[in-house]
Amino acid sequence: MSVVDLARFMDDLATESGQAILPFFRAAFGMDDKGHGSGTFDPVTEADRAAEVILRGLIRRTFPTHGILGEEFGPENLEAECVWVLDPIDGTRAFIAGLPTWGTLIGLTHNGAPVRGLMHQPFLGERFSGDGATARMRSAKGERVLRSRRGTSLKHALLATTDPRLFADGPERDGFTAIEAAVRMSRYGTDCYAYCMLAAGQIDLVVEAGLKPYDIVALIPIVEGAGGVITAWDGGPAAPGGRVVAAGDRALHTEALRLLNP
Repeated sequence: MSVVDLARFMDDLATESGQAILPFFRAAFGMDDKGHGSGTFDPVTEADRAAEVILRGLIRRTFPTHGILGEEFGPENLEAECVWVLDPIDGTRAFIAGLPTWGTLIGLTHNGAPVRGLMHQPFLGERFSGDGATARMRSAKGERVLRSRRGTSLKHALLATTDPRLFADGPERDGFTAIEAAVRMSRYGTDCYAYCMLAAGQIDLVVEAGLKPYDIVALIPIVEGAGGVITAWDGGPAAPGGRVVAAGDRALHTEALRLLNP
């Protein structure tokens, strides 16, 4: 497929999955706890499953040799050259609460490296996309190129994370505490939306832990395409998940790594 066709296909994935999700948002729907009594509430809804079924069906029909890694239904053909990495609703807790900070994540890897990503927020009518070299946002106001904010020092930075309670006691929590104490302001409950706001130049830093590949792969080409930097806390690739830090530019990213790895 050409680049133009691939971009159109990803738009089709977003449109079809969004149409499956929206009837459930701010409505009554079924919900299960994937935590299975572990003490950690890990929700999955009818909307998550319905959207992933649609995404997988479209991908299988269009690219039968591609692999798929999705949050709700597991891996398929991960040895393939191209693998789609899907999270039908990233931010399920926000979705349950009726807050529009969730999104559908659609990522594509080539030989294990993220090459394209799209975040769709159908309730707000926003799409963020990137290919590692460029990034764009499309909304009712039109389309614009995304550029992360540059030249912000740590003491003037705006930090975001989904939930500070997700950091494990010990060095992980200590690292986040050190970052939060150093910045100007922090915001919680942002999920995938924080990375898109970083790409848009609204947020300077995102620090998280406990991520899975489907939580982050789609967001990497968006952040990098906007000029941002995103890695694991140890400076390695962010695609496997785990502890991740994203920054608007290289200098801020370096400052953050110093505090996360004292």
